[in-house]
Amino acid sequence: MEPTRQEFFGFLLPEKLLFYFLAFLSLGICFWQIRSRIALWLSGKPLGPIREGIKYWLPTREGLGRWANNVGLYVIGQKKVRSSRPRSGAPMHLMLFYGFLTLFIGTTLLAINTYSPFKFHKGLYYLIYEMALDVMGLGFLIACVWAFFRRLAMTRAELGWADYHGDQDEKQWREGRRRPMSGTMNDYAVLGLLFITGFTGYLAEAARMALNPQPFDWSAPVGHALSLALPQLSVEQYKFVWWFHMAWVFAFFMLIPRFRLRHIVMAILVSAGYEKKPWGELKPITMEEVETTGQIGVTLAKDYSRWQLMSMDACMECGRCTEVCPAWNVGKVLNPKLVVQDIRGSMASGVAVAEAVSEEALWACTTCNACVEACPVLIPHVDLIVGARRSLVAEGKLSGTGATMLRQVGSTGSAWGQAAIDREDWMKGLDVPLCRDGVEFEYLMWVGCAGATDPGAIRTTKAVAQLLKRAGVKFACLGKEEACTGDPARRIGEEFLFQEKAMQNVSVFQKYKVKKIVTACPHCMNTFKNEYHQFDGDVEVVHHTQLLSQLVDDGKLAASNPNKGEVTYHDPCYLARVNNESDAPRSLVGDATNLNSEAIDLVQWLQNGPSSGGALAEPEHRGRKTLCCGAGGGRMWMEEEPNQRPGNRRAEELLATGAKTVAVGCPFCRIMLDASIKQVSEEEIRLVDLAEMLQEANAE
Repeated sequence: MEPTRQEFFGFLLPEKLLFYFLAFLSLGICFWQIRSRIALWLSGKPLGPIREGIKYWLPTREGLGRWANNVGLYVIGQKKVRSSRPRSGAPMHLMLFYGFLTLFIGTTLLAINTYSPFKFHKGLYYLIYEMALDVMGLGFLIACVWAFFRRLAMTRAELGWADYHGDQDEKQWREGRRRPMSGTMNDYAVLGLLFITGFTGYLAEAARMALNPQPFDWSAPVGHALSLALPQLSVEQYKFVWWFHMAWVFAFFMLIPRFRLRHIVMAILVSAGYEKKPWGELKPITMEEVETTGQIGVTLAKDYSRWQLMSMDACMECGRCTEVCPAWNVGKVLNPKLVVQDIRGSMASGVAVAEAVSEEALWACTTCNACVEACPVLIPHVDLIVGARRSLVAEGKLSGTGATMLRQVGSTGSAWGQAAIDREDWMKGLDVPLCRDGVEFEYLMWVGCAGATDPGAIRTTKAVAQLLKRAGVKFACLGKEEACTGDPARRIGEEFLFQEKAMQNVSVFQKYKVKKIVTACPHCMNTFKNEYHQFDGDVEVVHHTQLLSQLVDDGKLAASNPNKGEVTYHDPCYLARVNNESDAPRSLVGDATNLNSEAIDLVQWLQNGPSSGGALAEPEHRGRKTLCCGAGGGRMWMEEEPNQRPGNRRAEELLATGAKTVAVGCPFCRIMLDASIKQVSEEEIRLVDLAEMLQEANAE
């Protein structure tokens, strides 16, 4: 007998019709509930003039490939989950997802075989089919149990209870109250529903085998084992078990939009519509938009794009974003998960975004993109926050040192308020070539506000200039013609000040025909690389460690060679995470690691733990998983309590490696870590840029 099985074994036509009616009814109830959310998504801004109404939901010919690629990469491939650390629950989620996916595909294939003229559910295919579903289904049930007990072990804050913006003291607030016990019970109910649906599927399969045993039942080992434990069943008893299973399936369909289950559908839609752009790129606002809407930035949820609104419904409150947030982890009120949930709530209520989230939380963001990197459903937290900040700045709600910085950028072209003529003070005695002198150059050496002002950053600037000279690189500087890139202004929310500085700098680039830029500031690098193209400022940009690494490879410079464990390196967020560069800095100290790969993190954590085994004494968080120093998003110029400095947490982790030298590759990080190291340790710790270490290694 050829291996196969009969569908609807023993069922009469009325029973089949009842099944079809209940199946379509439950699916209809599911889609009816989603329909109410679609109306809210459509209240947002369209992504373009041709994407109105139904056109927004249908892919263009050009977009169809992107849709398929996104679903394959982020849904089927689970790219974001696979790059998570094991302790985040990634292995459990992967088991849950791929088990569910296998069962879904298996059910779909069975339906095709049943309702189409193509009958392929037999023979070797059938045996492989049964084995795959049985084994993957078991993994699905194990993952459900794993998730259940994992949640039992989680703290109240980890469960998301800390989402109440009240007047309680910090400790009480962070332990949380507003997320009611019913919310947690709903989570357990969802896991219970998934488990029961899967387990009753096994029971239905076992009942079929007990009623009508076949010699090839071994191909479904779990179902077969259960069937051996069942007594001989009648047809009616089998039907009872089958209907019991289907009742849970129908309940599952109807409850998808109600709980976190909705992300099963929403994650697919959001991933499909995801338009990939660099994390370090913020979209501009045009004067035409301001004239049309009468506002700058986001006041109400409807001011976000339709895709952004839809993405917030994909959130399943896993908390990965909050787990990695530098502000949250030092006791500030910013909770990225709750930013999403609060905005989602304001979609229907009409409450202003800043009121729903709180201004304090919005200003606490360092725009480090750790939340964006961690989110498995591609929610753009930083874009959401900066959008709301733009509105607050436009309404004059930014005050204090942050507002002072904006005035300085506008009046002097420097975030530090340095006069333009003083930007050349660091050059004295170095014979640095200047563009205005008509020199021939390959690279424009961009100094940046910090590099021309802060004493520590000036040492880096001098070291880079001297190394480039030694290696024979033709470069020049702008000197007093250089102005702030506008990065801190854009990220704090002053979009049009950023655009003014961008256009000013682009005109200077065009004047001197600048093609390549090298800079020691990852923030300047990011702005040139990912944002200046919005203003016709297309230039090739490299970080100083990237160019110096190439010069070392070419034999024009010698790498530094510190003793093993003597030096630890801090990855800047805007270099390692936002622009995916972690290898070049390490190569300057002879550490041949490979952290640029997005997929290597999970393997490293499983095999190597917190140490890479290279020359550097690596901290636990490195590469794309680095910890923020707290300077980004304009926070460099904003006051904060000494015990709430993200830099302190990072400094403690760096010093825990035992290294007495902390190497950096960013002037912002250097400034923040200098203060934090002095606050958390009384030891004599050397803080130095990698360029300075390379300069020492190449001293004559």
